[in-house]
Amino acid sequence: MPSFYAKAPKRPRTIAIVLFDRTKLIDVTGPLQVFNDARSLAGSPAYAIALISETGGPVVTDTGVALETLPFSQCMSAPPDTLLVSGGQSALQAATSGALLDFLAGMAGQCRRLGSICLGAFILARGGHLDGRRATTHWEDCAQLRAEFPAIDVREDSIFEEDGGIWTSAGVTAGIDMALAMVEEDLGRDEALRLARSLVLYVKRTGGQRQFSAALDQQIRSRGDRFDALVTAIRSNLAADLSVPRLADMAHMSERNFSRLFTETMGASPAQFIEEMRVDAACDAFQRGDVSVSGAPLLFGFGNPERMRRAFQRRKGISPSDYEARFGPRPPMTTS
Repeated sequence: MPSFYAKAPKRPRTIAIVLFDRTKLIDVTGPLQVFNDARSLAGSPAYAIALISETGGPVVTDTGVALETLPFSQCMSAPPDTLLVSGGQSALQAATSGALLDFLAGMAGQCRRLGSICLGAFILARGGHLDGRRATTHWEDCAQLRAEFPAIDVREDSIFEEDGGIWTSAGVTAGIDMALAMVEEDLGRDEALRLARSLVLYVKRTGGQRQFSAALDQQIRSRGDRFDALVTAIRSNLAADLSVPRLADMAHMSERNFSRLFTETMGASPAQFIEEMRVDAACDAFQRGDVSVSGAPLLFGFGNPERMRRAFQRRKGISPSDYEARFGPRPPMTTS
């Protein structure tokens, strides 16, 4: 094992994370924590990790906290298994660095995995590494990535994307989701689940293709706080009668006025809003293993399995049973 990487027994996989001035701290430390805590079957550290920058030395992050790094030159003598580029607003400036682009070009053919966190995707894009591939970045910047690099298949609803060994993640904490997926690929689902439980995370975030929950999405789109109390009541009673007459009564408004103001304020009709809340809540429950597909229609207010199936198809593009199979907890392995 080259001395460049943190020492760990039995030749663990090597990971290098690229930093640059004012890089976003959590884009580095989130994935770093996941990889640092991962363990092999023997209980030894599964990864040897290095933070790197063009010249080495301390790199000041966006928070003002400095992280010590090693220079690119040392990494070139011992290419890592996985090379990740951090993000933050300063990534847009870093994408113009010839030294960084040359370094990534040299490493691309030698690393098993190349990836980016958040706006680090712009650096990979500038180097041509994402051309013809699926990729994502922070949801606020997906349109810019698509406009500047039309050869990339930008997926703005993705938590992370992997295409031909090139990984990209969405905003900020999505780098943690991507790191967990890499651990699952390398070490199996059991270790990824252990890490997720230890770090109090989902091993796969609800929906797989949503960067934030439906509830938060609606809050962001909302043009006021008029219906905050009503939304709280809806989320707490998804199995109740949530028809427009009932909701209008709860809001002390006429049905017509309620429907108009709710749609204007929340950016969705009452029926659309409630369907999204119900699907989101069912996804959470399926992922945790709290409820079966057969029990979900009544528990979350869909009424019957067919209405739930149609709602899932509209919101997630898959059936409830497919969602549960893909994102729900796996049964424990048994030994004979």
